[in-house]
Amino acid sequence: MKCQRTCTGVMLAMRGIVVMAALLLSSAAFAKGVPDLTEQEVLIKTTLLSFNDANITGNYTVFQAKTAKPMRDKFSPEQLADAFKVFRDKHIDIGTLASEDPTPIDEAAINDDDILRLHGSFPRGKGTIIYDLKFIQSDGEWKIIGINVDTKAGKN
Repeated sequence: MKCQRTCTGVMLAMRGIVVMAALLLSSAAFAKGVPDLTEQEVLIKTTLLSFNDANITGNYTVFQAKTAKPMRDKFSPEQLADAFKVFRDKHIDIGTLASEDPTPIDEAAINDDDILRLHGSFPRGKGTIIYDLKFIQSDGEWKIIGINVDTKAGKN
């Protein structure tokens, strides 16, 4: 009888530990903090290079597929093509940023809506590429939900 009580108590304690561990692991997966600088650079470059590929080819299907579900639901590849038509019309190629380091304009931060914002720039010849990217956690990773890219000509 004594062993049965002790064994039952131990099993209940073990179940409690397992439940707590599962809760901690699942909340850690969803409550990721601001990525470190290396992860930020990867997010920035992969997003902007995918965006650049879409602009060069005129095919936004892959770029749209890499976005977070709310963005995929809101914008079709055709709508993205319309939105970024100016990049294609002006033959803007921002692919050179792959070999450059991003310069933050604002510190990376996650707002109250759990949106990660990465805002900064890259040198581009005699000008600058300015980006303002917004990401959310989706399928266990940061995925783009908002993108604003501007190219500024430098002063001669």
